[in-house]
Amino acid sequence: MNPVILSILASVLALLFAGILILKIRGMDRGPVKAIEMSDHIKKGARTFLAQEFKYLAVVIIIISAVLFYFINPETALTFIFGAFLSSLAGTIGMSTATSSNSRTSEAVKNGLGEGLKVAFSSGTVMGMSVVGFGLLGIAGLYFIFHEPEILFGFAFGASTVALFSRVGGGIYTKTADMGADLVGKVEEDIPEDDPRNPGVVADNVGDNVGDVAAMGADLFESYAEAIIATMAIGVLTMEVTGAFVLPIFIGAVGIAASIIGYFFVGSEENLHWALNRGTFGAAALAVFFMYFGMRYLFPEMGIGVFYSVILGLLTGTVIGLITEYYTASKHKPTKGIAEESIGGAATNIIAGFSTGMLSTLVPMLMVSVAMLASYYFAGLYGIGIASIGMLSTLGITLATDCYGPVADNAAGIAEMANMGSKVRERAEALDSIGNTTAAIGKGFAIGSAALASLTLFVTYTQEVGLEAVDVALTDPMIVVGLFIGALLPFIFSALTMRSVGRSASKMIDEIRRQFKDMNILSGEEKPDYSRCIQISTDSALKEMILPGTLAILSPIAVGLLLGTEALAGMLAGNISTGFLLAVTMANAGGAWDNAKKYIEDGNLGGKGSEAHKASVVGDMVGDPMKDTSGPSLNVLIKLVAMTALIFVPLLI
Repeated sequence: MNPVILSILASVLALLFAGILILKIRGMDRGPVKAIEMSDHIKKGARTFLAQEFKYLAVVIIIISAVLFYFINPETALTFIFGAFLSSLAGTIGMSTATSSNSRTSEAVKNGLGEGLKVAFSSGTVMGMSVVGFGLLGIAGLYFIFHEPEILFGFAFGASTVALFSRVGGGIYTKTADMGADLVGKVEEDIPEDDPRNPGVVADNVGDNVGDVAAMGADLFESYAEAIIATMAIGVLTMEVTGAFVLPIFIGAVGIAASIIGYFFVGSEENLHWALNRGTFGAAALAVFFMYFGMRYLFPEMGIGVFYSVILGLLTGTVIGLITEYYTASKHKPTKGIAEESIGGAATNIIAGFSTGMLSTLVPMLMVSVAMLASYYFAGLYGIGIASIGMLSTLGITLATDCYGPVADNAAGIAEMANMGSKVRERAEALDSIGNTTAAIGKGFAIGSAALASLTLFVTYTQEVGLEAVDVALTDPMIVVGLFIGALLPFIFSALTMRSVGRSASKMIDEIRRQFKDMNILSGEEKPDYSRCIQISTDSALKEMILPGTLAILSPIAVGLLLGTEALAGMLAGNISTGFLLAVTMANAGGAWDNAKKYIEDGNLGGKGSEAHKASVVGDMVGDPMKDTSGPSLNVLIKLVAMTALIFVPLLI
């Protein structure tokens, strides 16, 4: 069978499977009236944010598409719009399903943890299948029409643009709401985390969806599209065999089939961690099996080295996920060590957390380096691209395990807000606890895949512009200047996004304090004004995302036009190196701080209200914008800078 047709059929299958799961979820019980009411508040808030974000995005997309139409070519402008549209559509479907599943999950846990897991994981699978389904359908469909991989760069650029503003805007939103609700509600007013009397509680739950579902989906949609498209281009430029440029989309098709089967491996037993791992590991094993025989019979000319590169990518993603879990899960030594250091106060907690984040960069960097060197040995430059696709091949199920977390978090919040009883709350919190770990693993996976995808884009750029000077970079001062600029960019970008969270959170804190002071909320005589807090988070996030987004898009164009293609190559290398390490540091430090706080709240080291707990709350708040705003946004930055360079190559040469 033609691999392109096979890929289109696989993508349609993924979307049909997502549709079946949506219908299945909608047929489930939404729970008591109060739970439905709170769920509806969350859904409305999420829709409000997305609707306003898309208005900003529409302006950006119109401007960029006009530039592409005039300076590059009309086909690239068209594929840019198409990529932006499909990425936005996938995120909208995933987030809508997540906000429909939260109260259903809290209702399902009445019958056991496994039942709640099935609902939340099914919701996450909708997000995963939407991303790979729309991503592969767009790529395979456009290739079927144009038969030109380079035209598809516009599709990936559109996905990158949506991912950047989704990550930055969603990250600022979620941490604005989270920090405001926690600082005033939990610390100052001493009420439970998800108490319905807290004016910021709904905005906080909305943030879980816009930041960790829609934004994560856009981030990995971008990685998935860019890895496939860049590898297709490398195949055309460096490989003489005809199958080189269609093998990437075939691997995507195989990964979809393996992910769908892997979904049925996730059981409903009480051991939640094993239930999830069984699905992801099973899908990976099936993908290897299918790829071996598929490549043997459909691509016999490719050689065994290409197959080894696929396996390297899968192994790299798995190891990065496991090492992320080790450094962030409360059952392991690093996070327990941060909790113990909290006894000495906030300062020692922060020192321990940040140093843990920095130490956690070692293995991911080694794994990415080994994968790059080994895949180059097996299949040359093409092997590097194939390794990045291998890591993302089972994205349909790996993204599902990540997007399950926000649904479980919302379910725990709704159980508290709707007074569904201590048993339901405890079970929902158990789901949420595993969700915190899967979210941290998901961020590690997203960062690792971003590193390999951006390396693939970097290789493609050097091939497109014919740069041999990169081989002797240190002898060319222009490349060294570019390296410094690229290394600097992630730090400036992170500073802007973290300051944005601080400014936005201050506005939220003032509003929540005002409502507690001026309204009879705590006595229950008046209801909080949830919509006001949602609007503050939305307005602040959308305003604050403009500067970082503009910086990411314009900086590579400016360097390329002013300093030349050699300096831009140096910029890409510097941006990937420091961006990857900084992203790992911030994501893992933030995750470890969060779980150290939860470890203490579970009754260890004095429990809630102790001095250690107060110190851990400070650490958690420091880590919030690092793990949920700046760190994840760097994934997009390192890919978007490389993709922008590729798109505007005709202007630079």
